[in-house]
Amino acid sequence: MRKKIITSAFSNLYTDQRIEKVCRTLHENGYEIDLIGNDWGGAEEMQRPYSFSRIKLISRSLKTAYFEFNWKLYKELKKKADQNTILHANDLDALLPNYLIAKKLNIPLIFDSHEIFSEMPAIQGKMSQKLWRYLERSIVPKVKFMITASASYGKWFQNKYGIDPIIVQNAPRKINFNLEIPENDPKIVLYQGAINPFRGIDKAILAMHHLDNVMLKIAGDGPRKKEYEELVIKENLQHKVQFLGKLRPENLREITATVDCGMSIEENGGESYFYSLPNKVLDCIQARVPLILSNLPEMQNIKNKFDIGEIIKDHQPVNIAESIKLILNKGRKNYQPELEKAANALCWENEEVKLLQVFEKASISQ
Repeated sequence: MRKKIITSAFSNLYTDQRIEKVCRTLHENGYEIDLIGNDWGGAEEMQRPYSFSRIKLISRSLKTAYFEFNWKLYKELKKKADQNTILHANDLDALLPNYLIAKKLNIPLIFDSHEIFSEMPAIQGKMSQKLWRYLERSIVPKVKFMITASASYGKWFQNKYGIDPIIVQNAPRKINFNLEIPENDPKIVLYQGAINPFRGIDKAILAMHHLDNVMLKIAGDGPRKKEYEELVIKENLQHKVQFLGKLRPENLREITATVDCGMSIEENGGESYFYSLPNKVLDCIQARVPLILSNLPEMQNIKNKFDIGEIIKDHQPVNIAESIKLILNKGRKNYQPELEKAANALCWENEEVKLLQVFEKASISQ
């Protein structure tokens, strides 16, 4: 009899593809899944083959929402967890209640760190960063089972806390690619993901001044969207930049497959960004789309193994434009052999094997 897994995350669950893949894999391998999220940022209808619920939050600010969620999550876990349970906490903002219940019931806890939460750009230099660092320092060294999303994150946690996480990259499921590569006119460059600071989006917008017959499409939403929309108007680039808004994962996948060039040009906005392997890199590889990339460790590492695009020299708009031109001149077809190799290596089917081993070990640990 497989153990029950309670997976929890400060997330409305709807667009979190990592949690969806993890829960589906565990469900398909015979575990009973109970997924707990919240309604921060909306509670859109969704269908899942396993049980899920969202904690209702009344908080108006993110700061108080974290406290409210952690308190309510503790009560939910207390109600639902028993001796046949594995607790699975996604990120630091769901770890404390999971840790307390795991200790109280003496049951296994798996900590899945999607990023280095305490070093995210949004909290740099704030009082809240000290709180998250304190929480991380207090709990992470005591965690027996840990997963994280990139090898660089793994090394960071190892150096900082002496813990050795298993690396489960957030790769998409394998796509057997047989689409005809479209002849776009104008050529299309795609940014997909959250519209946050330090993503290089503003620089990519300005790079459009240096490109002819090229369109930049921005798929996603986030705190910087209004500012970047205003930048487009100010720079008179409305004919070259299009905001697609927040899309369902399946609709985004369709669009990704039709573009000429993807982009992941994150800036060094703290250690969480510096050591990240953004989802969009793996999503574009799976869609066989070449990318312009930042010279950050994980992206450099992929580029060294597979020639799947171009590394930008720096974040000067003119140099971003140069890298885009290199890809467009070479053409998407010419990158296909390397993208094919990368897509076969960097897929969820390879990652889920490691994930299942962690849960298997946790199952027999008591």
